[in-house]
Amino acid sequence: MTKPTPASLTATSDIDQGEDDHLVRQLGLDAKGIFLTKLEGRVYLRFTGTVKADGLRVPYDLVPAQGVLAKPSKWRKMDQDTRAQLLRERTSDAAIAELHGHVAEFVRELAGTCEDLEQDPMVYLHALADTPTSEPAGTVFDRIRQRLEHAAEREQEEQHAERTKQSINLAEYPASFDVARRIPRRFIALLGPTNSGKTHRAIEALAAADSGIYLAPLRLLALENYERLQTMEKRGKPLAVSLVTGEERRLVEGATHVASTVEMLDTRTPVEVAVIDEIQMLADRDRGAAWTAAVCGAPAHTVYLVGAPEARRAIEALAERLECPLEVHVLKRKAPLSMEASAVRKLRGLRRGDAVIAFSRREVLMWRDMVTEMGLSVAVVYGNLSPEVRRAQAQRFRDGSADVVVGTDAIAMGLNMPIARIVMTTSVKYNGVEEEEISAALARQIAGRAGRFGVHEEGLVAGYDDETHNVMRSLLKEKLAPLSATGFSVAPTLEHLHRISSVTGETSLARLLKRFVHNIDVPDGFFFPRITEDQFERAAWLDMLELTVAEKFALSLVPISSKVMSLQHAWENWAKALSHKKITHLSRGQNMLGHKNLQEVEDSCRLYSAYAWLAYRLPDYFPDTVLAQQLSREASERVDAILQDQNAAARKQQPKKFRR
Repeated sequence: MTKPTPASLTATSDIDQGEDDHLVRQLGLDAKGIFLTKLEGRVYLRFTGTVKADGLRVPYDLVPAQGVLAKPSKWRKMDQDTRAQLLRERTSDAAIAELHGHVAEFVRELAGTCEDLEQDPMVYLHALADTPTSEPAGTVFDRIRQRLEHAAEREQEEQHAERTKQSINLAEYPASFDVARRIPRRFIALLGPTNSGKTHRAIEALAAADSGIYLAPLRLLALENYERLQTMEKRGKPLAVSLVTGEERRLVEGATHVASTVEMLDTRTPVEVAVIDEIQMLADRDRGAAWTAAVCGAPAHTVYLVGAPEARRAIEALAERLECPLEVHVLKRKAPLSMEASAVRKLRGLRRGDAVIAFSRREVLMWRDMVTEMGLSVAVVYGNLSPEVRRAQAQRFRDGSADVVVGTDAIAMGLNMPIARIVMTTSVKYNGVEEEEISAALARQIAGRAGRFGVHEEGLVAGYDDETHNVMRSLLKEKLAPLSATGFSVAPTLEHLHRISSVTGETSLARLLKRFVHNIDVPDGFFFPRITEDQFERAAWLDMLELTVAEKFALSLVPISSKVMSLQHAWENWAKALSHKKITHLSRGQNMLGHKNLQEVEDSCRLYSAYAWLAYRLPDYFPDTVLAQQLSREASERVDAILQDQNAAARKQQPKKFRR
């Protein structure tokens, strides 16, 4: 038998189709609106007709439930009588009536749904006659339902987006701070490099005022200036000062001054003077919104903006937008800053008064051990340490108990130490994704810690190796780009989320945050909505629990690391307990610090601080605020003791000739 050509195949197909059409006519099926089709590897029946329901006249061309007859290969093997018998069985009056009834029922269902959604049903029902497929009618019905559902979702999304846009207009963001808006405010910018005396000048003005608030980027800075203000007097009397941070409140009755972290700004209590420190943090991706809020909402007659010179353009733009008069004072560094002639190259090249900079806890402890082995005593400073431990370690360097301080860039902000020389072990830092060269701004801020005015005639900077030395030389010469004068970050408040929820009916925190970022009105982009990735990831997890929007919002902001499993698990347990309306207690029995290593005790500090933070916001369910602070202090003392013991142990191992 010869292999058929494509042409002969086509001819055979045409002959088969002709025979089938003849059979359909012979059985009178065409008169009933029934046709036979070969498509998609199937031979099947199509029932056509028209239904009238709910005032609609809807034609259809559909495959009944038993409409698929066979595969083409099997159909070809059937003789005419077998085909005819199968067609008679599948095209009974009952089968026709059944499909017609299903179509009518579906038309009524869809028409009702469309009426509720204010949609035109014929936009979707035309598919009943215009969908060439071998799939049964029920599948076509489901697809039309899906189309309508998706269209309804799109329309609802558009409505919610429009309602969200109408509910929040970021151009009006400054007007949301009622007290600041009513006060005739003026800005004074004190801009200069590290060691230019700008913060000292601002604090002096704050202390001379009848009332005021100092806003710090770190708990450590808030604590230092809280204690500094306590030593100052007005009219011969010590200032009455309170401390307010996320994790701690030291409230003094009748206090006229407050030292606070910037996120804890009280926007409702008017004061004479406010000092906003490290104003260049306006550009920080994760925390910049707190500085935007402080500039817009600080309820003070005079607001000092203290920070780096590159913030000037941003400050001028904000002052103009807020219609506040602005004075700008650019200060110069009081002691010169110079690069050493060459790299340090050897551990023996380190000397008393040096600050050795690395960019991870592991590297800091490694360098600490190496420096200690040379006979120098060492203090350490890195981000995982609590503010209390960092202060204690810095104090040892100040009073000469430690010859050298080894730390991360945490040294660059909030610690005033008599550093003679900054020694960079590297110019590369992990940014959360990859290793990259540090910015010129960070290099300058770290380097600027050298040469404390009144202690050293100049500050010196060196790289430990030649490559780092040369990179630092280039970075310190680099001209810093000014901060952007638009796109100032605004973070969502609970009021924002409640407003969006009220117009959309949504209670999912993740969707509310998404709407805040994507749907609110940003007319000119001067203010721009921002949330952190951590908050959004937490929101998605919290949405699985039975919690109010307010509870989820508070939990999404708890300052605790999701990268440390023990801390992440503690946070998850707190959230689950709250969802069941259970009270979470701390107990002293949990404080087994004597049996933990350094890392575990550090993490304990962070855990207790996070609990205290949450306790101030949800005290009914996290009532042990005082105990949390006490356990945190004890853990900090334990960390400091471990660091001292490790330092002492390392020095004892060295021959006397290496000790200084």
